[in-house]
Amino acid sequence: MSADGPATPDGRVRCGWAESSQLYRDYHDQEWGRPLHGDDALFERMSLEAFQSGLSWITILRKRPAFRSAFAGFSIERVAEFDDADVERLMADPGIVRNRAKVVSCIGNAKVARELDTSLDKLIWSFAPRPHARPRTLSDVPAVTSESTALAKELKRRGFRFVGPTTAYALMQATGMVNDHLADCWVDAHA
Repeated sequence: MSADGPATPDGRVRCGWAESSQLYRDYHDQEWGRPLHGDDALFERMSLEAFQSGLSWITILRKRPAFRSAFAGFSIERVAEFDDADVERLMADPGIVRNRAKVVSCIGNAKVARELDTSLDKLIWSFAPRPHARPRTLSDVPAVTSESTALAKELKRRGFRFVGPTTAYALMQATGMVNDHLADCWVDAHA
């Protein structure tokens, strides 16, 4: 099956991973793989991808409104000002993933992003690979690429944490740097 699943009641064929819930369908149809720009928007996606590490993406999507509230809408300027009291507030918030290392790294990443000599947007998008043919099956989608490895290395060099090559590739997919919607999927993110 090229899209790893049949057409749904709405008549649309989607990437197979998007069919298990309405929340996944909405995210797939409206956000995933569509080009995203803006420092705060990219900081949010980078942060959520880091929080997702070791968990299912549906967990993060369900908690996304709470994450946005807890992390001041992922405003780099505001999160960079968080202090120890904010860390404790976040660790007591059942609406988010309460992993101290991830919470502390998110705040640290905001501080790094605030001090960049370029915009976070320009930095991340400078690693966008050349467009490639859309994958035919989910097994054709890589977990890591040379570009995601290079992005992760540069982010780490600049002081970012919790953004390894696999997380960097997921970020590239989520923000439309790559179009990994399957060939038969109705979404053409770059059209």
